[in-house]
Formats: sequence, structure tokens, C-alpha cells
Amino acid sequence: MRNLRYVVCDVFTDQPLTGNQLAVFTDARGLSAELMQALAREMCFSESVFVFPAENGGHAKLRIFTPKLEIPFAGHPTLGSAFVIGGGVQLSELRLETGAGIVPVQLEREGPRVSFGWMAQPLPSFEPFEAVSELCAALGVERSELPVEVYDNGIRHTFVALASREAVSKLEPDLARLQKLTTLGVSAFAGSGSDFKTRMFAPAAGVAEDPATGSAAGPLALHLVRHGRLEYGQTIRIEQGAELARPSLLYARVLGSAGQLERIEVGGSAVIVARGEFRLAS
Repeated sequence: MRNLRYVVCDVFTDQPLTGNQLAVFTDARGLSAELMQALAREMCFSESVFVFPAENGGHAKLRIFTPKLEIPFAGHPTLGSAFVIGGGVQLSELRLETGAGIVPVQLEREGPRVSFGWMAQPLPSFEPFEAVSELCAALGVERSELPVEVYDNGIRHTFVALASREAVSKLEPDLARLQKLTTLGVSAFAGSGSDFKTRMFAPAAGVAEDPATGSAAGPLALHLVRHGRLEYGQTIRIEQGAELARPSLLYARVLGSAGQLERIEVGGSAVIVARGEFRLAS
């Protein structure tokens, strides 16, 4: 009999039972990819994380699974894992090894408790999305207010800008059509100034809709900067998850200049809400 301990935390929120749920298996040594995938399917959260000893100079290695597949990087699993690991060590920065490289997470504390974290995400590549009319039809919208582009920071997200927050809230996408059109996530967003609302659909990964998508928050900020809607160094506030009764709050900023992209940071809070154990026959 093997006992596999895990922690459940709600990420991109400071209120239990909101935000994006995450299972963190704190000691995954010896687990096969097949068993990790089965455990992620059993948990049925957007992602589950499996923690291994560091191999490349970080503090820990993460493997991240959706209910359907393993992915190199995701935002809320990385940030949530930093809260879980950081709760047991008195470090101001954790360096977490992911399939997209080492992600540093700066931790802010209130006493011994981790209260907030900023992760420096992998810098994304970007390219135009070709089937724009088909994508808009699958979302049930007429057009995008900005060019529709795909960003890849270890996970691919396609961004569609809508005219209002109400339009984002009212979306009823055809998930089967979205799954055929995209390799992973589609983020529809609206807003102005420093406040934005977004929804993210990833049926190809087994996630119909995500309550909070950290891996999309950084590229969204870059998308806004590139198209003149945001300044370098400006922090945006992103609301997500209300339609799933899991309200979430994310922060993102792009550092650098038009000539040199230096850093993309995504921040938020998390709260641990449960601890459990799988007991599996050897």
C-alpha cells in the first residue's frame, strides 16, 4: 500500500472555495506518468501538480497535468505550488522547475504565512491566428476588437478582444468547434485602463472553462502592451471565474520597453483549504 499525500489550495483568491482549485501532490517520487495522469483525472481540477526533487538548480521540480494531458507550464499550478512549498520554508523566492524552464516566484508574507506571490513567467512567442472567422463563430461573436493572436509561453493561448465586459460574461461558446480549432486555450477579454475581465476555454485539454488562468494573464498583458492599450510597467487587474461561481483575481505586468522585453510577471494570492491522502495498492 502506498500513501500519496496531497494539498488542495484555491489559487488567485484569498477567500476559500473561490479561485481556481489545485491539487498539489507533495512527494511524487517514483510515480509513473500514467499514474499521475490517472490521479489528475480523479481529482478533475483544471490542473494537478506533482512535486519532485529539483534537478536543475531550482528548489523543486513540478510536473503539471490537466485531466486529459501533461503540460509544460501553467500559471495557477506554479503559483499554488509556491504557496504550498513556501509555507514550510522561510524563503523570499522559490525557483520552480517546469517543462518551460525555471520560474522564480517572489513570496510576500504576513508573519510566517505566505500572503501573495509574483511569478516571472517564460517570455512568450506570438503569431497571428489564421482561422479568425471560424474562431469568432465558435465563440458566438462577430469580431475581435484587436488582432487575434496566439501566444506560447509553454502553453498556447489565443486572445479575442470583445467590446464590453457584458459581452464576455454572456459568451456561450461551441466547445466542440473550439476544440477542433485550437491546440489549447482561447481567452476572450474586455476592459480598459487597469481593469479587465476574461474567460478562458480549453476543451482540448479537458477543461471546458477555467476559473483563473495564470499562464494567460501574462500574455494578455503583453498583448495589450503590443497593441497600445497598456504601458510598460503598468499593472493590470484581471477578473475571471464569476460565471463558474469561482471568482478569481489576477495581476499582471510587462517590464521593459518597445525595444527590449525584459520580464512578464503575474501575481495573486492562494489559500490552502484541504489535505488528503490516496491509498493505492502497490
